[in-house]
Amino acid sequence: MELRHLRYLIAVAETGSLTVAAEKRLHTSQPSLSRQIRDLEAQVGATLLLRGPRGVELTAAGHAFIGHARLALNQVDAAVEAARRAAQPSKQRLVLGFLTGQEMKWLPEAMHILRDELPNIDITVSSDYSPDLAEALAKGKLDLAFLRAEPGFDLAYRVVDSEPLVVLMPSDHPLASHKSISPQDLAHHPFIGMADKAVVLRAAIEDYLARSGIRVIPAQKVDNPAKVMSLVASTRGLTLIPAYVESLMPWSVVSRPLAGEAPRIDLVAGYSRSNSSPVLALFLSRLDDLIHSVAQKRR
Repeated sequence: MELRHLRYLIAVAETGSLTVAAEKRLHTSQPSLSRQIRDLEAQVGATLLLRGPRGVELTAAGHAFIGHARLALNQVDAAVEAARRAAQPSKQRLVLGFLTGQEMKWLPEAMHILRDELPNIDITVSSDYSPDLAEALAKGKLDLAFLRAEPGFDLAYRVVDSEPLVVLMPSDHPLASHKSISPQDLAHHPFIGMADKAVVLRAAIEDYLARSGIRVIPAQKVDNPAKVMSLVASTRGLTLIPAYVESLMPWSVVSRPLAGEAPRIDLVAGYSRSNSSPVLALFLSRLDDLIHSVAQKRR
């Protein structure tokens, strides 16, 4: 069994099509891809894929196999990244990732706490979707990220903040005159939901609505703050969003708290347990100071 067999299976599973996976993801022919999948199934001793009414789907055996396949590929990528870093030891690096928008709150304080070490450390920063940050951590491309506790990754998580969800709406919406919004109000207006990529946030919103006895059918689904605010302003819909987004809002949208006990969503600092970087160890040793510093700024 070779790594390409695992990559081929994952590509087919994610696209739901042998043809699309072959042409768009793997740049090979569909017959060749089919042969590789058959070879993999022969080595595993079980059928991993079946053609269904919605395209190619994983069997029960395929679902059981693919999680381990992803982990194996992530570990290989992490090993390659570790070797590359070790081959260039002239200056230590710390690569940080942030859920888009969170860098505004956490990066200045992180740089302040590390100020004494900065002359000896190259710090690289990026922002992205939470699942993409988790994948980058698993592959060794990031040392630490501020993200959601994404399922399906072998990562260590430390909760650094817990934010309430608030209601986002157009600034001239009738509900904007309310001091707080009851969950029942959400059922009477167009609702913008979270796309599949925002799996943790979507689950928190859906759980809150279910506990409140509210059934909404999203008119649109989005996966990042900029798109959320654009759709709220243009479609006059409502949505639930973590409170940190309030610092990013344009004039065309406003937020209001939820009445009663609002649901909360955690922000975590995530990292790979196998990452032996001394700079990461230093950062983790100062994490309590960072959490305290950010909390003090909020007061």
